[in-house]
Amino acid sequence: MRFAPAAAALSLALVMTASVTSAGDREADPRAAALIVEGQALLNAGDTQGAIDAFEAALAVDPGYTPIFLNLAEAARQDGLQGKAIKYYREALARDPNNFAAISGEGEALVEKGALEKAKRNLSRLESLCGANCPETVALQSSIAAGPPARLAAETAEAGPTSN
Repeated sequence: MRFAPAAAALSLALVMTASVTSAGDREADPRAAALIVEGQALLNAGDTQGAIDAFEAALAVDPGYTPIFLNLAEAARQDGLQGKAIKYYREALARDPNNFAAISGEGEALVEKGALEKAKRNLSRLESLCGANCPETVALQSSIAAGPPARLAAETAEAGPTSN
């Protein structure tokens, strides 16, 4: 009898771990899937705010579906909100640490912010996980090679060297 509470807690922990592990490969709730399709159409049409609204609605319907965070991150990047995009990519990575799209997307957003060294760490991680010819690795390599956007490079040059 003295071990019953501990056994119940351990059982609950194992059940939660098993359900979280198996949740990564599941399909989205049909209502969320419809909202994701709507959001992607809006994003392709250039309506980033409409897309973000649709993706956030999908997240409210199905908060356990990790790919929604990738969609939100892409919309945030297109809206020029790289910091917010990085937050969404990191949420996806917290749920699925080896998500190639999230690692690559975060690296590309880091390049867009001018954080090339951090982006190169993502590239190294991708190369070790999926190889040098993986589509995500190639995409991040080309982003790093292109460097930060011209606007950011010009701002950095205008600021000049910083002193400590």
